[in-house]
Amino acid sequence: MDFSLSHDHEMTRQMVRDFAEKIVKPIAPELDEKETFSEDLTRKMGELGLFGIYIPEKYGGAGMDYLAYIIAVEELARVDASQAATLAAHNSLGIGPIYNFGTEEQKEKYLPKLCTGEHLWAFGLTEPNAGSDSYGTLTTAKLDGNEWIIKGSKIFITNGSCSLNMGATVQYVTKEENGRKELTSILVDRNTEGFTQLTMHNKLMWRASDTSQLFFDDCRVPKENILGQIGEGGKISLSTLDSGRLSIAAMGLGCAQGAYEMALNYSQERKQFGKSISKFQAIAFKLADMATKIELARTLLYKACWLKDNHKPFAKEAAMSKLYCSEIAKEVADEAVQIHGGYGLMKEYPVERFYRDQRLLQIGEGTSEVQRMVIAKYLGV
Repeated sequence: MDFSLSHDHEMTRQMVRDFAEKIVKPIAPELDEKETFSEDLTRKMGELGLFGIYIPEKYGGAGMDYLAYIIAVEELARVDASQAATLAAHNSLGIGPIYNFGTEEQKEKYLPKLCTGEHLWAFGLTEPNAGSDSYGTLTTAKLDGNEWIIKGSKIFITNGSCSLNMGATVQYVTKEENGRKELTSILVDRNTEGFTQLTMHNKLMWRASDTSQLFFDDCRVPKENILGQIGEGGKISLSTLDSGRLSIAAMGLGCAQGAYEMALNYSQERKQFGKSISKFQAIAFKLADMATKIELARTLLYKACWLKDNHKPFAKEAAMSKLYCSEIAKEVADEAVQIHGGYGLMKEYPVERFYRDQRLLQIGEGTSEVQRMVIAKYLGV
């Protein structure tokens, strides 16, 4: 067994860490405070080749593996969850379905533009009444000649309304018989008549990422924009979520790593009763537990990525990784605030932002409860 990373993986980690430390970190607090999506940072991530990092070079990508992409998300999340969310949502949910299920014409039309950082693509699955139950989709479409007429809405869609958005992959109902829905996916370009995008504000977390509502009011989309085949929408969504869970796990891992490092540094600098608080067993044991959990989370996540990159079944491990990494992010961020004491509750200390940002990780891409359901299914219980 070889647990070492390749030279390319190590180079990717160092490149993204340098970018996160030097470019993202200085402005992350202000972007969070003002709830501002940064086009500039997004384009700079594109210049690094992070958008489409695992997409073949023939489509404009960097041609690396999924683990390289996960490392990039992890390193961004170590500094700022908002930028990590922009990258993760675009690569897993935006580009992923087009690359995995699109026709050659669709790939050539969309992927080169979506690998530059100049454009973003969204994934429209969640609805006001269809969250964990994605089959509860109410958005519908009827075929009229060579066009689909779409009616409905989506909510909590990352990268769905910012100025760089180019469109969205949308799941909708094409037919319903005896209570059984036929779900289909389609590519909806931003400038399509009847397609409205609305930015959501006043979020607790990921305040510098773009979260949106999408509305379809008799939205006419060309028939050839179907992604995959009619009736394959559920299959496409579930497959996309399997891969997406790895990116949310990476965000949890990065968040935990960043919070742990803050707590470690603070505990070594903060003095009480004549010595650094890291010397007190109560604090030292907290740090030891945090470091152990992070190491376990990284090993599990990287194994899941190895399975995916080697074309082996990975859905169970993806659910396990998403569950464990998101729960560890919560535990580590909480302990990091505790170690900071009252200062951990103040915005001048970034650990406060990490405590807020981790909260979505147990909800997005399937709640922790849903992950346990998925894992239990694979266990046969």
